[in-house]
This record gives sequence, C-alpha cells and structure tokens, in this order.
Amino acid sequence: MSEQNANLAALSQAGVSVWLDDLSRTRIKSGNLAELIATKSVVGVTTNPSIFQAALSKGDAYDEQVNELAARGADVDATIRTVTTDDVRNACDILAPQYESSKGVDGRVSIEVDPRLAHDSDKTAAQAVELWKIVDRPNVLIKIPATEAGIPAIAKTIAEGISVNVTLIFSVERYELVMGAFLDGLEQAAAAGHDISKIHSVASFFVSRVDTEIDKRLDAIGSDEATALKGKAALANARLAYAAYQQVFEKDDRFAALAAKGANAQRPLWASTGVKDPAYPDTLYVGELVAPGTVNTMPEKTMDAFADHGEVNPDSIIGQGPASQEIFDKLSAIGIDITDVFVVLENEGVEKFEASWKELLDATAEQLAEKSKG
Repeated sequence: MSEQNANLAALSQAGVSVWLDDLSRTRIKSGNLAELIATKSVVGVTTNPSIFQAALSKGDAYDEQVNELAARGADVDATIRTVTTDDVRNACDILAPQYESSKGVDGRVSIEVDPRLAHDSDKTAAQAVELWKIVDRPNVLIKIPATEAGIPAIAKTIAEGISVNVTLIFSVERYELVMGAFLDGLEQAAAAGHDISKIHSVASFFVSRVDTEIDKRLDAIGSDEATALKGKAALANARLAYAAYQQVFEKDDRFAALAAKGANAQRPLWASTGVKDPAYPDTLYVGELVAPGTVNTMPEKTMDAFADHGEVNPDSIIGQGPASQEIFDKLSAIGIDITDVFVVLENEGVEKFEASWKELLDATAEQLAEKSKG
C-alpha cells in the first residue's frame, strides 16, 4: 500500500482539497494519475485549453484515435471534442472512489467550454450542456470563464442542474458577481425541480498572475515603497476573496435558505498557483492559502515542491481581510490602477486560452489532413 506524502496530507487535513492542474492520456494510461491519488492526496483534476494543447502536442498517445477519427471523416472540432472528453471521462472514472467517499465534493474533473465562446453567453451555456452530456459522468465540472458574458451563462448552466467550475476570476468584485450567479442558478434549479444537493461548484480565483502584473508595475515606479509591496498583492487578493466567500456562504440569509434545501457552498479554488518569480518561495501560493472548504489546484512541479518542503500555515487566510485591504490601499496610493490590472489579466487569460485552442485546432487539422492523404 502506497503511503501519502506527509506535507500534502497535512494540507488536506487543514481543509484544502489537493487537485492536479494537468491531464493527459499518458497520465491516465501509465497509472500516473492513480499513483498521485495514492501518494499525493490528489482528489481532483483541472484542465484548460493550454493543458490539452500541451498534451496533444507531445508524443504519440493520441495518434491511433486521431487516425480512426480521420478515417471516419471527423472534422477538427469533432476530433478535439472526442479526444478531450474521452480523457476527462476516463479521469472521472479513476476519481470515482474519491467522488463517492466525499459525497460529491471532490473526485472532480474539469473540462472547459471552447474559449472562443468566452464573450457569448448563449453559446457558452449551450456548449456547457453539450459537454455535460458527452462526458456523461456525475463528477465532471464544466468550466465557464467569469467574463461579463460568462456570468449569465453560469446561472443558466447551474439552473440546468449542472455542476460548474467558474474560471479566470481575478478580482473580488467579479467574484461577487460569480457568487450571485451561482445563487441565481441554484434558485432557478430548485424551482425547476432539480435536486440541488447534487449541484456542486468551485470558483477558480487566479493567484500568481496578479503578482506578475502588479510587480511589473511596481518595478516601473521603482520607489522603496513600491519595492516593499512586491509579492504581496496576490495573497492579499485571495484572502479578500475568501472573506467575500465567508460573507455569502456563512452569513447570508439567501444562501442559508438554499442550504436548508440541501445546497452546497461554492468553494473557492486557488488556481495559477505555480510561482512565476524565482525570487519567491516555490510553495508560496499553497502553504499561505490555507482555510477549510478551499481547493488548491497545482501543476505537478508545485505539488512536488510542496511534498518535498511545503509547510501548512493554518492562520494564512482567516482573519486576514483588514491587513489584505491595507495592501491594496497602499498600492492604489502609489499609483497602481487596480481596476486596470484586473481588466488586463482577464483579457490576457482569455487570449492565452484562445491562442492555445487555435494551436490545437491547427495541429489537429494538419494531422487529419495527413491521415486522409495516407
């Protein structure tokens, strides 16, 4: 019997669900995903367009299936949909025991709607339903970006009884709209007769990219005061998000009424937790974001670092709201346009996933064309 790594087990015991921010057919078939579940406390998986683009561009794990699809005359979109949903379905099956033992809270695998639909509410909601039906597993989470168009799509998808991972959240203000959409969707789902106790959701709050963007602006200012604020914004932002979560899910009468009907809180998920600046500790966005009822989805490199030398700081979030707000007040005072930071980050996030998806489409089109010639 494999033993769980002590550091990651301690993180789990502190109430943080450990999810892997990666998926590939090689991970599934080699037994690597099962091994991470057995030894690294992994109880969930997240994917995104960049992850699938990387998976399909390496090695030959997908060649046989792409050949078969080419022989059947499948187009590019159908090929990618089939390949990615097969991976997610298989990962869902591997994580089914974690899903059962956690009563649906964990054991989750996320798949994202086509990033080209990020600014189209109706098409996003329609594809969310389509992906839910294709994967056909109760432990799948459909990822919807928290763009302005994404907010009504989130409510509409939840209203259909579908579990959702809301992604690309950068600001607390947008997060508050996400939580509102979740509650709207739950109320509509309950009115439509869905069992809302079966609906789960996480809100993916991106962490490291906040420091990357704000640190760049602090460097441009160059003062001692600016330098002293480097590396502090991302954690402060996440801690303010958790305070907002507590306000809605622990103190709000609206959610209390839904909870009485069996509703689950929408858990905060810390995403983009790999450290981008080598000057910072490589476990910074894991050990310093510890609170019950949260998820931390990590690239394997970050997971390995935490397994090796990570430390759980149990006092890293709860009660940190006022100190975190003070950091943002100081940033504003020295000229950092916080609103602009979040606009830039959201736009870049959508563009990055669109670019990865285009690369995936182009590479798959090329592969299909080669197979049809052969």
